[in-house]
Amino acid sequence: MSRIGNNPITIPDGVTLDIKDNVITVKGKLGELTQEYSSVSITVEDGVVRVTRPSDSKEHKAKHGLYRSLMFNMIEGVAKGWKKELELVGVGYRASNQGNVLDLALGYSHNIVLDIAPEVKVETISEKGKNPRVILTSFDKQLVGQVAAKIRSFRLPEPYKGKGVKFVGEELRRKAGKTA
Repeated sequence: MSRIGNNPITIPDGVTLDIKDNVITVKGKLGELTQEYSSVSITVEDGVVRVTRPSDSKEHKAKHGLYRSLMFNMIEGVAKGWKKELELVGVGYRASNQGNVLDLALGYSHNIVLDIAPEVKVETISEKGKNPRVILTSFDKQLVGQVAAKIRSFRLPEPYKGKGVKFVGEELRRKAGKTA
């Protein structure tokens, strides 16, 4: 039994859900998202969405929870939005943005300039005495995560001093250095 797939999704005010030809379209105040689906049936009754599967085969069980989670993320995204925060830990690490162009100084001989998708809003915070932070917000959870992972991949946190780009609140596994 898919516990996630069996949970109903309530549609908040201001969000419309349209299902046509195996394509789900969700519209809200922040944007519009579409997703194709197969192997499950989706019903909307009184502002509640339910996902059901035709049989207990392995493929149907897998897709049952998958499409329910994707729909939930779409509905939450267009209603409230998604947010990821990255922290730059290291001496001389800086971040600045002009519109959707992010400029990162991560200890290389050159700055890394990243042009970010127009659906994602970028904000950089640099306070004295604190590590610089990059805040990404969008209505598309997958896109925010993908952009955050791309930024993190430029300088992964190392296990000895913890230098690098990490998510805010991420616990790093630290190692002891050399012993004399």
